[in-house]
Amino acid sequence: MITGEVKNKVDKIWTDIWAGGISNPLTVIEQLTYLMFIRSLDEKELENESFENLTGETMPKIFPPTEAGQNLRWSRFKEKDPRAIYEIISQQVFPFIKKMNGSSQTAFSRYMDDAMFLMPTPQVLQKVITGLDELYEQDLSGRDMQGDLYEYMLGKLATAGQNGQFRTPKQIRDLMVRLVAPTPDDKICDPACGTAGFLVTSAEYIRETYEAQMTAVQWQHFDTDAFSGFDTDRTMLRLSAMNLMLHAITNPHIDYQDSLSKQNELASRYDVILANPPFTGTVDAESINDNLKAVCNSKKTELLFIALFLRMLKKGGRCACIAPDGVLFGSTKAHKTLRAELVENHQLQAVISMPSGVFKPYAGVSTAILVFTKTGAGGTDKVWFYDMKADGYSLDDKRNPIAANDIPDIIARFHNLAGEVDRAKTEPSFLVDKQDIVANGYDLSINRYKEVIYEQVEYDPPEVIMARLDQLAGEIGVKMAELREMING
Repeated sequence: MITGEVKNKVDKIWTDIWAGGISNPLTVIEQLTYLMFIRSLDEKELENESFENLTGETMPKIFPPTEAGQNLRWSRFKEKDPRAIYEIISQQVFPFIKKMNGSSQTAFSRYMDDAMFLMPTPQVLQKVITGLDELYEQDLSGRDMQGDLYEYMLGKLATAGQNGQFRTPKQIRDLMVRLVAPTPDDKICDPACGTAGFLVTSAEYIRETYEAQMTAVQWQHFDTDAFSGFDTDRTMLRLSAMNLMLHAITNPHIDYQDSLSKQNELASRYDVILANPPFTGTVDAESINDNLKAVCNSKKTELLFIALFLRMLKKGGRCACIAPDGVLFGSTKAHKTLRAELVENHQLQAVISMPSGVFKPYAGVSTAILVFTKTGAGGTDKVWFYDMKADGYSLDDKRNPIAANDIPDIIARFHNLAGEVDRAKTEPSFLVDKQDIVANGYDLSINRYKEVIYEQVEYDPPEVIMARLDQLAGEIGVKMAELREMING
């Protein structure tokens, strides 16, 4: 966990870059990530050299064995004059990492093509290098802490994207991953991946749950085919690739692709889909893939993405996705058709209503988590509803940690739905029969089914209330008279 002291150090580095003239948080994160990556290359080389010295086994070299090649290493240049450091990184190291994999088609190689080194001055660069060195040597140890550092930096992205994307808080990602429980054999995808938060959280869950028992074949799958993500923003793809790399996932499938377009023909490919797709805006009807229109004839992205998830999942594949409340109760034909598709042709398992403050400070939109399994043959018998009131953080713009947190209860109850059978509809969670949902036009809003108990309040008769008021008036008169006597002496 990142401590307050570490946060202060990161904030100091951030302020140094900001003072140098870079105010876009995405650009700051990009530039810091490049430097973190450059440093990690040298650390990896040092590990390889230590292994060679111990075993005598020759290890592959990251940096050329020449004097010029060795000068590209962080440990070689970090103590030099600021102007020399700036020249080495901008003119030698940065071009080297952009082309370091040659013709390799790793995600990192593809999206570094148009990367730019934008550190404003040698002095700012030196401050950042000194700050990062101090962080790594004194505060960070291993993959987990580095991942936490990156998560904290991504948390500074306080502006929503033009198409309605915004970062999903880590506790919500953790919840969704634990609901679908990915395994080491699964292929996991986020078709609107942003900074790859869902993929990273899935990787952390798999390591945490299965690391001790994973086979060599499963580790190979973990490093290559397990994680896929798509986005239409190259900056986001670059951050995705680096985010995954900093979490020790070196060969993910991160691709530039409009997931809703005719160019995306992926179908029945994935075991798990986790996503928070764009909520707002519409897309050009001509560009939408025809087989999505067959499920949901709409230009609304929030509906089209759910139809896309159904297409991309294998039979038996699981999905947890975030949807705005309008998806749950919208009255258009497209809204109703999509909900009927989930309920009638697949297995809709859960609708978890979230409070509107979950995505602050980005947005105050009310959302829900939909959990379903692709079957192609129905299977919805009962749908589990949960009315989440708290996620462990205040629901204002500050989002400070608080004690109230429904997430552990949601996870425990979802994985024991047999225990929910007798829960009354006045409880925070309950099951609703499929026929009730059908009878209500496939409305999936929890308020449609939740029952509220109104306590009857009995008031005294008017004459009793009036008598009480007369008594109070008399008492006030007495006290006023006593007060006047005290004042007049």
